[in-house]
Amino acid sequence: MTTHIIYRKAVESDRQEVYPLAKSLATSFEVNEADFSSVFKSIVEDPNADMLVAEKDQQLIGYVFVLHHPAFYANGIISWVEELFVLEEYRGQSIGKHLMEEAEKQSKARGAKLIALATRRADQFYKAIGYSESATYFKKNFV
Repeated sequence: MTTHIIYRKAVESDRQEVYPLAKSLATSFEVNEADFSSVFKSIVEDPNADMLVAEKDQQLIGYVFVLHHPAFYANGIISWVEELFVLEEYRGQSIGKHLMEEAEKQSKARGAKLIALATRRADQFYKAIGYSESATYFKKNFV
């Protein structure tokens, strides 16, 4: 029996299920539970963030985390996808696409002028769902 997937806003009680997903996504930093718990709480409580999850059979199988903030160059709000992750066994089933559609819907509801992100492993996925390459990403770690 195939069950459908529910897409919804994350709540504090999702923390324990999102933690292993976030650990699987991270490549630049080691995600530890204490810091993750603090960050997760601040994200779900932040009025300028959306944390959306994909749930199947009462188990979280993916998430997207989006920040919204004003920018001069856009003459208003922009939305920035910080993280998108789907468990490997569920990839290729449009779950990431649906999470991004939900993120776009939330961004449009906030009046965002655009939604953007940086990626180094999923460029073909984003191009397939209508995103175009725009800039080079630079960073400097402080840790």
